[in-house]
Amino acid sequence: MTVENFSTKSRLADTGEGITGDELQLAARNHGIPLEALRYDVTPPGLHYVLVHYDIPAANAATWQLEISGCVEQPLSFGLTALRAMGRETVRVTLECAGNGRAALNPRPISQPWLAEAVGTAEWTGVPLADLLRAAGLREDAIDVVFTGADHGFERGVEQDYQRGLTVREALDSGAVVAWEMNGQPLPPQHGYPLRLVVPGWYGMASVKWLRSIEVIDHEFTGYQNAVAYRFRTEPHEVGVAVTRIEPRALLIPPGHPDFMSRHRFVAAGPVVLSGRAWSGWAPIERVEVSVDAGVSWSDAKLDAPSNDLSWRLFTYDWDARPGEHVLTVRAYDESGHVQPIEAPWNRGGFANNSAQRITVLVT
Repeated sequence: MTVENFSTKSRLADTGEGITGDELQLAARNHGIPLEALRYDVTPPGLHYVLVHYDIPAANAATWQLEISGCVEQPLSFGLTALRAMGRETVRVTLECAGNGRAALNPRPISQPWLAEAVGTAEWTGVPLADLLRAAGLREDAIDVVFTGADHGFERGVEQDYQRGLTVREALDSGAVVAWEMNGQPLPPQHGYPLRLVVPGWYGMASVKWLRSIEVIDHEFTGYQNAVAYRFRTEPHEVGVAVTRIEPRALLIPPGHPDFMSRHRFVAAGPVVLSGRAWSGWAPIERVEVSVDAGVSWSDAKLDAPSNDLSWRLFTYDWDARPGEHVLTVRAYDESGHVQPIEAPWNRGGFANNSAQRITVLVT
């Protein structure tokens, strides 16, 4: 038996192929936010989406060390006590998995079978990444910054620690934090205890959990998770384009009450306040549109007060619900001109599928 037999290549689902056993196993390990939990401004940790590539590593905060090395004037090593002495900043960040929406694609990429729930917003407390890099002193030959987590495994036959890279400019200007708290409490194990990176505006693959080293290098980082995974491709052997910032998306909190299996909704006729959240990694949300007739007509939703960050924004819409079957859908616009499409372009990895949400409702 070879490594390739145990760690298979990526593939697309065959026509009519249902969710595989491997996908079901991934879905049991990882979870999305229940859409009714969009009611919370800040997602409780147990309801925030989770994606773990390999295993949750064993960790001890008392002995954990973060190493900063490479193209720096002064290599540094921090325990958590020393890191906390560097400063403390709390940022509210909406994180979304790059594969959110993958399971709705046709053909479906075989992987973690997300529908639309791989998102959450938390308040992360830690030290700004830029402060750590400046403390170490970036040399003139510094090009990229590589972040290594303690989680280790195989992917498509490649043995690896989970690693992601940012350019020096992205690392300094992104507002990223090296965090030790989530919503005012120590990080839960599944969210990176005792230390993780959080990169605002970027899909979640950039926010390396169980962070143990930061290495500054003098060339472009070509590790697996940058150069092979998380790239937009339509053909198997394309180099592809890197997945980076979160595309705009709006999600409704499903109104009324659900059917257990189908999750179709039952709503009483009369005035109904529809509400939900919208976000984008490119710029703050400036507009959300709602349709109650499957996209035939659209109306502007009301937005709550704007914020200066990229975390999600609450929207509401007053609907006069009349008896019959309705399909509700929403779409988001951000301040940079990015618009959520009704149907997003297909790609082999199933990344950034921000196609408009559709909720079937029976008004009684």
